[in-house]
Amino acid sequence: MKIKHIIIGFLALALGGCTEFLDRPPLTSLTDETAWENEENVRMYANKYYPDFFIGYGTGFSYGGAALMGFTFSDDAVLLGRQSNFTRAVPNSGIWSYSSIRSINIMIDRVENGMADKLEEEAYLHWLGIGRFFRGFRYSQLVFAYGDVPYYDKEVSDTDLDALYKPRTPRNEVMNAVYDDFKFALENVRLNDGDQSVNRYVVAGIVSRLALQEGTWQKYYYKNDEQAKKFFELAVEAGNMVISSGRYDIETDYRSLFTSNDLKGNKDVLLYRHYDAAVGIKHAISTNANLSESLIFGPSTDLIKSYICQDGKVWQNSGEEDADNFEIENLMKTRDSRFEASYHIKPHPRNRGSLLYITKFLPREIEASVAAGNTPPPDFLGANNVTDYPVLRYAEVLINWVEAKAELATLGGAAVSQGDLDKSINKIRKRPLAAQAVERGVKETAPLKIGALPQDPERDPQVSALLWEIRRERRMEFAFEASRIADLERWHKLDYMDTDAHMDLLSGAWVNFPEQLSSELNSANIGKISVVGLDGSITVYNGSNKDEMKGFYRHTTNEGRLPYLNQANINPYLAPVGRNQIDEYAAKGYELKQTEGWPQN
Repeated sequence: MKIKHIIIGFLALALGGCTEFLDRPPLTSLTDETAWENEENVRMYANKYYPDFFIGYGTGFSYGGAALMGFTFSDDAVLLGRQSNFTRAVPNSGIWSYSSIRSINIMIDRVENGMADKLEEEAYLHWLGIGRFFRGFRYSQLVFAYGDVPYYDKEVSDTDLDALYKPRTPRNEVMNAVYDDFKFALENVRLNDGDQSVNRYVVAGIVSRLALQEGTWQKYYYKNDEQAKKFFELAVEAGNMVISSGRYDIETDYRSLFTSNDLKGNKDVLLYRHYDAAVGIKHAISTNANLSESLIFGPSTDLIKSYICQDGKVWQNSGEEDADNFEIENLMKTRDSRFEASYHIKPHPRNRGSLLYITKFLPREIEASVAAGNTPPPDFLGANNVTDYPVLRYAEVLINWVEAKAELATLGGAAVSQGDLDKSINKIRKRPLAAQAVERGVKETAPLKIGALPQDPERDPQVSALLWEIRRERRMEFAFEASRIADLERWHKLDYMDTDAHMDLLSGAWVNFPEQLSSELNSANIGKISVVGLDGSITVYNGSNKDEMKGFYRHTTNEGRLPYLNQANINPYLAPVGRNQIDEYAAKGYELKQTEGWPQN
């Protein structure tokens, strides 16, 4: 099915294509006149939104916002060379896309005004709920990126210039409409609509994410506690809906969630993206973790230091033996189990950013085989990967839920209890361990105790000890899987990415070059590689100091990002629109205001 929508001027041509996703059959050809006759036609129309909203591992070499490759711009990653910069000037061209909003509004209109007598009431309300869920989802994305954006709740005619060039709608007005869409979807989308279809629990899981995001944006960026409370309460309500259903659990070891060829029936997962070579739906994410491909990014020292120790304390005051020994193999014995499940056991020269491969997305048996000197099998070369991706995990719902509760407590709500922590963070920490992890000395991390929170000397003093630990848990759980940068934005903490203030962003894994990578201590690397000690001292390899080359690896070409905070006419939190689009509005007799914090011209 291809349905073309055209909006003149700045709005893009929208093509609703036939994208295979989530085991769905190919879409048949329909027109606007024939599409709205029965429920199956509506279902086929709605199917096209899945790959837009649930990217997973992407397809082929198209990564977009896919796991691993899509999440290298944050304090979690260090890049070889200059670190990626925030936008520092208004671009010539660039603006939001409304193609999906137009398409979704058409769906809502056709169901609402043309199918009431063709569908049973339950089906009618379900498909209205699906449409409104996707509309709220897309508007949330637009608002998180741009702040105020034009709001449309109906199809706009190509000739209605006043509507096409309408002013930006205030953010709160847009998000209040999103709130209403989400509430409707939570009440009317089916509890079960078949395998791999959006149901009410999937809606609730996504709403727990998006409502939490809006609540924190309102609290920390806009300083609007009333709006913040409204969305935190929605996040808790949505989380409660999933938790109380009893349908989901934490029962799978961490890495297996990302390396399975079939996640069907897995209770850790509310929705997953299935890949199948037989129908040509494959990806390349596992290839980028296969120990054979060269990468220029890896985990930063800042991320590595953030992992909690197995006794539930930070490394500076942990009782674990050698907690201050940052050699990778030792970290796997002393840190939370997610560290061992996420990274290769030894430094590797093909990861030139950090010297530490992220193997979270590579099956353990493939990792072991390649580490032993074998070539990766065909399924783990090129864009031939067929491992499934858990698009929405129960663990995320639990962490969203407890974070929203903790935020509500700061706004007059009930305090987070030990029972809340046991139901969420501590439940996640009790997930099964892989046999290989146990053999390496990995143990279950001690529970988080409300009366004995870790005493972290690196804690941001503006953040309570409880919220700090909830945020740490989120960072460990979703490293290179979900967008850390989105978390920093909604917490109003992009200063964590300031490389002048945080030098651990420019280095990677701890390496004992003489013992682990002695071949790298050659004439070609003189002046190019260096190590950083725990005290921050930097030792550059000069050809005669081999024995001193022990510390966090840092390539000497690594440079910090350019200033982006407290700069005139720069707002790193919200995206500017292009000059060309502002001029286009003006040429039509309308005004497009620039995003807050950016110059109009």
